Amino acid sequence: MPETTITELPDPSGFGSDPFTDVLRDGARKLIEQAIHAELAALMNAFSGDKLEDGRARLVRHGHLPERDVMTGIGPVPVKV
Repeated sequence: MPETTITELPDPSGFGSDPFTDVLRDGARKLIEQAIHAELAALMNAFSGDKLEDGRARLVRHGHLPERDVMTGIGPVPVKV
């Protein structure tokens, strides 16, 4: 009788964790991060002059979202916003 009842399933993305795939995933992660930062900067700049009735800024930055996976052509890439 086996010592464990856990069965390992194959990677559903079809990609193993070889060094080349790791480099591609890291590059994809950095490109996505740069795109998100650029989009956020454009949004913040577009609404920088908007104020609430009490004079506070209407749009402010409140930190980060939890990390999530974005599906790419080489499989899921974890992205933190």
